[in-house]
Amino acid sequence: MEPRDVRAAGAVVTRKGGDVLLVHRPKYDDWSFPKGKLDPGEHVVTAAVREVAEETGLDVRLGPALGQQRYRMSNGRWKTVDYWTARVVGSDDVARYRPNDEIDAVAWVPWKEAERRLTYPYDRDTLAEARPLRRKTRTLVVLRHAKARSRSAWRKDDRLRPLLQTGQAQAQRLVPLLSAFDVTSAHSSSSTRCVQTVAPYVDVTGSPLKTYDELSEEGATTGGVVDVVDALLDAGESAVLCTHRPVLPTVLDALEVPELRLEPGGMLVVHHRRGKVVATESLAL
Repeated sequence: MEPRDVRAAGAVVTRKGGDVLLVHRPKYDDWSFPKGKLDPGEHVVTAAVREVAEETGLDVRLGPALGQQRYRMSNGRWKTVDYWTARVVGSDDVARYRPNDEIDAVAWVPWKEAERRLTYPYDRDTLAEARPLRRKTRTLVVLRHAKARSRSAWRKDDRLRPLLQTGQAQAQRLVPLLSAFDVTSAHSSSSTRCVQTVAPYVDVTGSPLKTYDELSEEGATTGGVVDVVDALLDAGESAVLCTHRPVLPTVLDALEVPELRLEPGGMLVVHHRRGKVVATESLAL
């Protein structure tokens, strides 16, 4: 039985003007994108943001996902790398970066020069894939609430049905994922299980929370859902919308994206610009 792939994550970080962020590794004498292996139990999204910060000193937020890279390493094992486009939050100055044994140079490089400087063909392919997606987008994270108590075991108003302990743990794990996509406001069904799903993120970040009967199972209408979605697309910020499985098809239809099944705590990350969807990706915890 072959060993599992080594899993890693990183980002193609760009800035206004078309520069690309590259790193040099002295051990391999190569130029590549900032990336690294996942810590045990770490989500690939969290790893991508963490690795860029560790290798470059810059804090980034993720844009549309790029295709996976998969290649054989020198030791014979296979490596799979997940990539996203990304932009820096705050200063993008790398002049103060301190070289070390792992990364001895970090540089903003013009796009054409990056094509020449990148050592590996698969990185040049990833750079080409990133080019049409490098413009800044906003994010709307469509989230199905985390695991809740079963209907059969709940005797009270279903709108008050809470999360299970496993659901509460899922809600905690969502915090760094929502942060990675620069979510700055939370919009939730008024039902308890949805509010509890986004509560840890709201508590940690101080982001505002708005609840809607229109996103609940009992109060959802097509017109109400469309109004909420349209308002979030026009808001000029990145947001999370938490709702229920029966309401999700109406949300996705309002976004004009294909219907899909999300497991409890699962999300569809919708990247949009000027009210138009540019790219989507589904993520599970």
